[in-house]
Amino acid sequence: MNLPLRIARRYLFTKRTTNAINIITGIAVFGIAVGTAALLLVLSVFNGFEDLITQMYSNFDPDVKVAPLKGKTFTEDSLTIEKLKRLPGVVSVARTLEEVAFFKYKDNTDVGIIKGVDEEYVQVANVDSVMREGTFALSSDETSYGVMGLGIRNKLSVDIEDPFYRIGVYMAKRKPNPLNPNPFRVQYLQPVGTFSAQPEFDQEYLLTELGFVRALLQLDDQLSALEIKLYPGFNNSSTYNAIQEIVGSDFSVKNRYQQQESFFKLMKVEKWLSYAIAGLMMVMIAFTLIGALWMAVLEKKSDVVILKSLGATDILVRNIFLIQGLLLSVLGLIIGFALAIGIYTLQKTVGIITIPGNTSIDSYPVSMRFIDFIIVILTVLAIGLIASIPPALRAKRISALVREE
Repeated sequence: MNLPLRIARRYLFTKRTTNAINIITGIAVFGIAVGTAALLLVLSVFNGFEDLITQMYSNFDPDVKVAPLKGKTFTEDSLTIEKLKRLPGVVSVARTLEEVAFFKYKDNTDVGIIKGVDEEYVQVANVDSVMREGTFALSSDETSYGVMGLGIRNKLSVDIEDPFYRIGVYMAKRKPNPLNPNPFRVQYLQPVGTFSAQPEFDQEYLLTELGFVRALLQLDDQLSALEIKLYPGFNNSSTYNAIQEIVGSDFSVKNRYQQQESFFKLMKVEKWLSYAIAGLMMVMIAFTLIGALWMAVLEKKSDVVILKSLGATDILVRNIFLIQGLLLSVLGLIIGFALAIGIYTLQKTVGIITIPGNTSIDSYPVSMRFIDFIIVILTVLAIGLIASIPPALRAKRISALVREE
């Protein structure tokens, strides 16, 4: 153990001659502990929301989505689809076609998105896990079924138990027909289920079989996207590059994050802005650390004189108080981590901080990650080191000729 560390540790744990110094030091350590806990919990709350929203999107968004760079649709190529299915790591490839449509049920109307999917869609999206009523089915014999989001179901007041009423799906005709002045083409769906995945999807989407949407749009061989399910461990750049090579440069290949990139980027900005605000609180707390170390320098002034008289250099004296400041920060870190982990455990098990209103979750979600501990440690130690510099420089300037009166 080097000499500055040994002396700093002794100064930290020895009894002070003045009780006020003990109080100031205790306040400084407590402030660092509270600030540490706040920094870690801020990151944990945003991590919890990120995990929750990622899970909600994963019930609807595929692992990989292939879509045309130009236009809304592209011609289906069975050879390309077979190549994708044979690619290592690919579980299933679903064909989808979607378009904005007008819905009518009894006297209620709404505008949303009609999405046609094939039989492999249930393997790509976790729709079964978010069904709220009814079942997920696309067709039976000559009847086309519709599975709608909870928002659409409520706006249309759909009763899936009523077999006598169907949902009318209206689509604007691409080319007007002089013999038929009606500007809309209409087909009917039998509602059989309701899902609740994420508010954005629940308010807009109605799922049905691919053939129904193709007939409605009069597009026999067109698709909007290919949605791909991957095995665990294959969500990596090499798999994405292999998919891109198969589909060609005219298509975009997006992973789950890229499909909602703007939203997740906004979440990250909010996360680090909140962390910066909590960091400013730590900067304010650092003034109490400066005060505690300054009082320690004044108390140990005679010791510094003796050390310098015995040959201690200015750098050694400076390092003693720099290390003492870091030790106080480490002590605050340990207490702060214990406090944060305690609150985290209570929130996960009991839910001490609840979310008001009618939401899908009762309490704030939290998730601790190892990297967050590293970030908080570096932040607190950096602030503690900077706060220790003024008192350390003051101790460095004490002359060896000064005597205690």
